Amino acid sequence: MNDILTKVNDAMYTYILLILLVGVGVYFTVRTRGVQLRLLKDGLKSMLDKAPEGEHGEKKVSSFQALMISTASRVGTGNIAGIATAIAAGGPGAVFWMWLMAVIGGASAFIESTLAQIYKIKDGDHFRGGPSYYMQKALGKRWLGILFSIALIICFAYGFNGLQSFNMSSSLEYYIPNYSSTYVPMIVGALLALSTAFVIWGGVHRIGFITSVLVPVMAVIYILIGLFTMFTHVGELPRVFSVIFENAFDFRAMAGGLAGSAVVVGIKRGLFSNEAGMGSAPNASASADVDHPVKQGLVQVISVFIDTLLICSSTAMMLLVSGIQGESGVMDGIPYVQAAISANVGSWGIHFITFSIFAFAFSSLIGNYFYAESNFLFIKDNKLLLNLFRITCIAAIFLGAQADFSLMWNIADITMGFMAIINILVIFLLGNIAIRALKHYEEQKKKGGEITFRGEEIGVKDTVWK
Repeated sequence: MNDILTKVNDAMYTYILLILLVGVGVYFTVRTRGVQLRLLKDGLKSMLDKAPEGEHGEKKVSSFQALMISTASRVGTGNIAGIATAIAAGGPGAVFWMWLMAVIGGASAFIESTLAQIYKIKDGDHFRGGPSYYMQKALGKRWLGILFSIALIICFAYGFNGLQSFNMSSSLEYYIPNYSSTYVPMIVGALLALSTAFVIWGGVHRIGFITSVLVPVMAVIYILIGLFTMFTHVGELPRVFSVIFENAFDFRAMAGGLAGSAVVVGIKRGLFSNEAGMGSAPNASASADVDHPVKQGLVQVISVFIDTLLICSSTAMMLLVSGIQGESGVMDGIPYVQAAISANVGSWGIHFITFSIFAFAFSSLIGNYFYAESNFLFIKDNKLLLNLFRITCIAAIFLGAQADFSLMWNIADITMGFMAIINILVIFLLGNIAIRALKHYEEQKKKGGEITFRGEEIGVKDTVWK
């Protein structure tokens, strides 16, 4: 069964999703006149806006907190092991295509996050929303929203969270002989489960607070180590950039097999690291309390850039300046990163990578759960069922630390691919609404004064924007 799922997975990502994600990203880049770069300064300003207090004195989710929740989910062990695997499989040129896809994907991220803001719903003092909500409210297809939600829950709450837990636990194998035969994986699983439970039972505000503290700290430390490595190997940088660009346009290598070339590997790594257009980040975007939907759309573009242009690039530079040669199936993933960073800064770098894996993966556990909860509540808003659902999510984290879910990895990938296909087609159909909101924002900005928004102003009814 696993072999069959692997073939389905490869076909879905190499042919269908690659074409759809790149095509829609280019389409929206043209339609919005490069909004992801043109209004990047506006996104940076909006990121610092404070959220007002709720009617009962509760703090609402700020634009920055929503950004950090989505960044928490995007930034995981894939930013470390995934980049190493991409370079080992596709060569250094994969890094260039990864960068390009971050820029193109920013337009799709803007559209889906703006739509999530427009069609969000009120939930007490907070907001929630996402693709399921705009599928129901804008398309009138609740069944499609439920289908999307089920796929997202399987993928993020059980698949990816079990796998993140396994990656965290297995990173300790370097320190403990016969690790898998000891009780340590069970203890690690229990600690992760309890820590996650503490955060998720604290509600959306605690999730927002934890991620807004943990994500910036870990990201800054990781990027600083990357910069330190670059500065201490500054003489290597001209060679590294030369190799990246030469390998990116090695047409003879492409002719030998496009599927494993730097182009395809880099595009896949870039798109599936930053998740632009895949329908996950809009669940966080909808929770922000902002005065115009476009503001959060612009802020979410920054999350794509943080993930790929900063964090993934930090890993790439650590690997490429080290002089250690990656090789698919021989020297890739975490061993490749450990060997490279050890060559760069000494053996203490291995301990830093272990710390990074724990920090990145724990933030992903929280961000992934947040997405799953929003979609569970879309299917059925019931407190008892929600608590039972939370228990199953905690169990997946506990069990994940003790077993390599290779079958679950394939199921998670396929369900993510399935939800991505649905979301891409839907945002293509609804994109004009987000583009009208963008024009409305730019007109108000040109006039000066306070920027406000009402759904009727762009021809949208039945929203919280009254």
